[in-house]
Amino acid sequence: MYFDVTMPLTLFAVTLVSIFTNQKTEDKLKENLQERPMGVRDAALLVGLMSVMIFLIVFVRDITYVLIVLYMFAYSTLLFTFTHLFSKGRWYLDVLPPAAFILLYVFLGVLQDNYLWTYYLSNVFGLIFAVFITLYLVGLFTWKVTAIFGVLLTAMDIILVLVTRTMVEAAKAALSLKLPVLVSLPLVPLVSTSQGLLTLSLGLGDFFFAGLLGVQTCKRYGKEFAILTVIGMTLSFFVFEVFLLNYWRGAFPGTLMIICGWAPLVVWKERVQGRRSSSAKVVSTQENKTQN
Repeated sequence: MYFDVTMPLTLFAVTLVSIFTNQKTEDKLKENLQERPMGVRDAALLVGLMSVMIFLIVFVRDITYVLIVLYMFAYSTLLFTFTHLFSKGRWYLDVLPPAAFILLYVFLGVLQDNYLWTYYLSNVFGLIFAVFITLYLVGLFTWKVTAIFGVLLTAMDIILVLVTRTMVEAAKAALSLKLPVLVSLPLVPLVSTSQGLLTLSLGLGDFFFAGLLGVQTCKRYGKEFAILTVIGMTLSFFVFEVFLLNYWRGAFPGTLMIICGWAPLVVWKERVQGRRSSSAKVVSTQENKTQN
């Protein structure tokens, strides 16, 4: 029976990094960005725009260069923003990370198709981008919007991966551009095939999704329970991955694998807190009656 510990542990580590780093960057980002929180309509619109973008990537081939420019601009902006937050206003330090990213992508990813970019740097930049986009956007979400967004995103992922297969084609198109949109890691224990080591890939959107759930849970219930939900997401991902490696061997919605480990714990926590709140109200009411 095949199993893997690399991707679940990577998901676990990246989500924890997002949780702990958010506590240090949230206030600074709010001061600099001053964006209003998203509403339910905004969350639904965001999911809709994501769906449209995925269809455009697959069915409109002329959007290829536009996609490259948008991705490079978004990544460079994030690198510049987070460097600026901690460089104390030294502009010559702020431009170094985005410049390095662009140069490495162009010379190692596009012009040379170098293995260093394909197997190492692409993964590193992808993981950095996943953490940065989580920290950048998480402040725009409230607890209610996070829950609704999670349901909508998971539903979209299920449809585009299992029904239309559009997400799979979009991932292939993005990979052909050498953009760091997926994290691809070899299985551990290693599995050799005729084409080399067997690898698994997870989209940056899935890392963002896990980070969003983890950070919002931390803000609502505290760090300890948030870590518990991260463990739940990791175990759920591991179990799904074992099933996929042995019985499925195809693309599967990562958001579903993640939310199945998070939702049961949160529902349980909500019920427990609801009962405690009800009990506290009953006790308070009884004390008031006694005093009267």
